[in-house]
Amino acid sequence: MANIQLAANLRRLRTDHNYTQTQISDKLNISRQAYSNYETGKRIPDLDILIRIADIYHVTLEQLILQPCTGTGVINQNSGPYYIGMEVETADTIYLTKDEVELLTHYRNADEDDRKLTRKVLKI
Repeated sequence: MANIQLAANLRRLRTDHNYTQTQISDKLNISRQAYSNYETGKRIPDLDILIRIADIYHVTLEQLILQPCTGTGVINQNSGPYYIGMEVETADTIYLTKDEVELLTHYRNADEDDRKLTRKVLKI
């Protein structure tokens, strides 16, 4: 079971810092394919690798795993509580803030026209 936020952070932080997968995998002393599996959510890094990645990007483990990160910092600096969600098709884990849960609940209760408008505004 993958952590969607972690996979997104690994990809975003790497590209924001202008690293290639090969450069990061070399820093971690692992294969490029192993690192690629972390970014795609096919595998979850062990604790030692997570600590080393957090050190490379100067973020905490909590930020790396739970909060949206960029090369310039943490996007959402609210600290928990987080609600655990699951992407049904893949069983991937995602951590949501109360605001995000509320937004998703409203989206689910919206009619199709409002959902279309929401997707258009969010460019999805």
